[in-house]
Amino acid sequence: MDAVVAHSEASMTKGSTSFRLASRLFGRKLREDVWQFYAWCRHCDDEIDGQDHGGRSALMDDQTRRERLDHLRRTTRAAMAGEAVTDPAFVAFQRVALRHHMPEQWPLELLDGFAMDVDGRRYETTSETLEYCWGVAGVVGVMMAVIMGAKQDPEVLRRAQDLGLAFQLTNICRDVSEDAENGRIYLPAESLRAAGVPPNTAILLDPQLRANVFKVVESHLQLAEAYYRSSREGLRALPFRGALAVSAAREVYREIGRRILRRGPEALGARMSVPKAAMGWLVARGALVALWSRLERLWPAPPRPALWSRL
Repeated sequence: MDAVVAHSEASMTKGSTSFRLASRLFGRKLREDVWQFYAWCRHCDDEIDGQDHGGRSALMDDQTRRERLDHLRRTTRAAMAGEAVTDPAFVAFQRVALRHHMPEQWPLELLDGFAMDVDGRRYETTSETLEYCWGVAGVVGVMMAVIMGAKQDPEVLRRAQDLGLAFQLTNICRDVSEDAENGRIYLPAESLRAAGVPPNTAILLDPQLRANVFKVVESHLQLAEAYYRSSREGLRALPFRGALAVSAAREVYREIGRRILRRGPEALGARMSVPKAAMGWLVARGALVALWSRLERLWPAPPRPALWSRL
């Protein structure tokens, strides 16, 4: 294992226990590509938020954030053009992007998603929230599918997009309080107002309104479920070990939303996670779904539901 791959593995180990667990189901070469791609995504996210693998944000003014975003865009373009880069995260990204013939549009759309945070954007409708989800997660799902060997077929890539959207909707619903503490609201303002909650970060943290906020969380977790169901049909387009890892990650992350729904409004008071004791059976269930997806190749995939899509 060379230094860049080792750096990338360390980044995933520190940044995402669930995805690192799932990545172990890949073959060695694909696993290393996934680690390297993750390291770039994590680096860009941390640069914008002044974080270390998603930890507490450092104080930064808007000008500094914009300068960092501009630097990320320039260096990403340079990496994709085959120019010399020195940062390990960008060396890793360059290897993966060039090896898999990644269109420049997608990495730049991820940075456009981060720009929404830099600009302090608020979201009036669910469609606007989903545009954000595309920018920071849906497009990641698309790029991951290509790295795993899926053809750049729009029907296949939409299913990969759907899994990314489901993951990000889950994140938003899990992190409502944490985001509000950081001055951010991703739940749609019109949905909050309909539930009797003014879209104000201080009000979102009021325990007396937790039940009202949970109504909005509940509806968006139900939307996430629709995207999780749609994403399942994309497994058949992946090589088996890719389908195995994606299906395992899908089960683990989906369980976060299910636990929030089961716990109810009190789930908003603390960050929900899946205990390690439950990980094993979730991975096993994901493996069964992946195996079934091999048989599903024998018949046509059902049409995609009428859900919001960027692709």
